[in-house]
Amino acid sequence: MSSPGEENIPQSEKNRMGSTRWLIRAAAIFWVGFLVMVATRHSINRLTNLFILLLISLFLAFAIEPGVNKLEVRGWKRGRATIGIVLSVVVLSSAFLALFGTLVASQMADLLQNSEKYVNESVSFINDTFNAKIDPQEVNDKISDPNGPVQKFIDSQQDKVITLSVQALGALLQVFSVLLFTYYIVADGPKLRRALCSRLSPERQRSVLDGWEIAVNKTGGYLYSRALLALLSSFFHWIAFQAIGTPAPIAMALWVGVVSQFLPVVGTYVAGVLPVVLSFVNNPASALFVIGFILVYQQVENYLFSPRITARTMELHPALAFGSAIAGAAVLGPVGAVLALPGAAMIQAIASEWGTRHAVIESPLTYVVPVKARTRRTKKDRNS
Repeated sequence: MSSPGEENIPQSEKNRMGSTRWLIRAAAIFWVGFLVMVATRHSINRLTNLFILLLISLFLAFAIEPGVNKLEVRGWKRGRATIGIVLSVVVLSSAFLALFGTLVASQMADLLQNSEKYVNESVSFINDTFNAKIDPQEVNDKISDPNGPVQKFIDSQQDKVITLSVQALGALLQVFSVLLFTYYIVADGPKLRRALCSRLSPERQRSVLDGWEIAVNKTGGYLYSRALLALLSSFFHWIAFQAIGTPAPIAMALWVGVVSQFLPVVGTYVAGVLPVVLSFVNNPASALFVIGFILVYQQVENYLFSPRITARTMELHPALAFGSAIAGAAVLGPVGAVLALPGAAMIQAIASEWGTRHAVIESPLTYVVPVKARTRRTKKDRNS
């Protein structure tokens, strides 16, 4: 019902006032939405690091929960079992890092003390192999020159000691945060799942619990397969490094085995840098053998070891594994590359449970030759 004053207002004036109100509301909605979007984006940027830490913690929780469950069945309290496994992981990781930190430091010290000897041997190898005419004394003079590029680079790195120390302290705090989150996720796992399921219907509860179980199994399978492949890689590389006299062959073999398996796609090449450098410093000719052996073993692993191990632990197509590792690295960097493989396996396993499956019609485009039949056909062709 309109007021007496509004009856005397022309219709055109009423339309203009209505348009003005609409514009004011639209402008208010726009600016409120814009401010909410800016605040949300700012919050997400600030919390990205926390989200990554939680994601890593969840991955570790999935990995160690089967072990905690077994200890709990044997009479351990869940909190004590979780602490025991987490401390075991910390001790093994610390020992691994300390081993290689000591090795690299000792090799760097030896390299600095005997730099002239190593330069002479390297230059002699290059001159003999590639018919070059490099003067070793000239190279040593450039290295020892206070105004030369080598000494300038060393001096520039000394100014970054404080920055590196602060970054190392921040990394330790992040590791502590990950371990703390992992402990609470595993130790309070049953309570956490009960609290989550209490908000869902029985059907939804079953779906959530099945998904959680698949995540635990696939993550555990991923780590189990990577650990087996790392042991195999370390064993064969130890034999090769021992044979050619690479410095610290056991440590170098463990380095190659662990890094090549737990760093997807480029892990083999990153792991091979350290033994190649140490071999080159010790004996330049042996570095070529190290490169050749790493490349050959990688092919043997791809076609012989890896398919048999991952077929029983984590069924993931190689193309899907390669693509997921690249996608994870693009989104979250090295952390995403490591977490991408078990994540892809979990998504694949969960997706395989959805929908209705039908019988596939017979067609040459869908016919797959069985493995046994393929093997018999290959033997028959060879005999003929």
